[in-house]
Amino acid sequence: MDAADYQRAMDSMVLFAIQIQEQAGLDVISDGEWRRTQYIQEYLNRVGGFEKCRPFTHQGEQKFTSVVVRRMGANEPVFVNDAQFLVEHTERVTKFALPSPFLIVTRYWHEDFSTEAYPTRQHFMEHLVEILSAEAQALASAGIDIVQLDDPALTYFCDRQLMDRGETHDERLRQDWDPERQIPDAINAINQIASGLEAEVHLHCCHSVYKRMSDVTGDYKPIMPYLENVKIDRVNLEFAYTGTGDPSDLSLLPGHLGIGMGVVDVRGERVQEVEEIESLAAAGAEIISPERIALNPDCGFAPDSGEPPTIDEAYEKLSRLTAAAGNLRARPS
Repeated sequence: MDAADYQRAMDSMVLFAIQIQEQAGLDVISDGEWRRTQYIQEYLNRVGGFEKCRPFTHQGEQKFTSVVVRRMGANEPVFVNDAQFLVEHTERVTKFALPSPFLIVTRYWHEDFSTEAYPTRQHFMEHLVEILSAEAQALASAGIDIVQLDDPALTYFCDRQLMDRGETHDERLRQDWDPERQIPDAINAINQIASGLEAEVHLHCCHSVYKRMSDVTGDYKPIMPYLENVKIDRVNLEFAYTGTGDPSDLSLLPGHLGIGMGVVDVRGERVQEVEEIESLAAAGAEIISPERIALNPDCGFAPDSGEPPTIDEAYEKLSRLTAAAGNLRARPS
């Protein structure tokens, strides 16, 4: 397939993704990330400098992962055309997600492969902040209403077994963790990208999604105090899947932040009843003001093109999410 035919096919698929979100009743629309084979890897492919050469084990499988081996070569934003297409094809609020600097550094810098390109993690982080800031500015200029930074790496600090004993089924997570240094560094990078951005800024911290499982477990209490210093509008967290957030975490949510409560489980095959979704959201509203709460799925249904959820499953879950939100809005205050 030549480039023009591929572009037309992708445009058609993104239009379909937009339409099913609107039909499900969502207030905020993305392009479904249908132009991405994987939510991080597509960005890395476009900016360049990465090679799939580092062996590791994950969920009992032997794999190779990409690492940075050359300086990234992005001289211009790489997602702006995708963003413009989304803005031009919906009248609803638009959202576009980018991987956070800390996430990319955590997963894709390794001392055995990366030091010629970036001598230290900090060198890599600084360049990522520079190019992701330009990317975010371009998204806002294209008319995107919400820029979301995806950072499941921050959620690693919520996993007590990983932090205390280094226990993990993902070899990439066996690192020297230092939350008192690394979390402020991650937040500082987010603040630099958000600074002056003429769009709402969200931070999404999930527990990673892989073949209906998560990579880490634990509620959000360990990272909540650090969010006092993040200069964004909302954090989007997971509460539906087992071993993720607990509504009691919201008692620690800094007052300047809104919360996107993940109340729909994207990993399990079972479709929750509307009443279950309502109950979970209502538990959050007992702790903080309902005006600070938005409802969303825990995470993306398919952060990788090989994930098992079907379109029908995703559509039914999104439809029940919007039904639950409608019922909650209709309740007497």
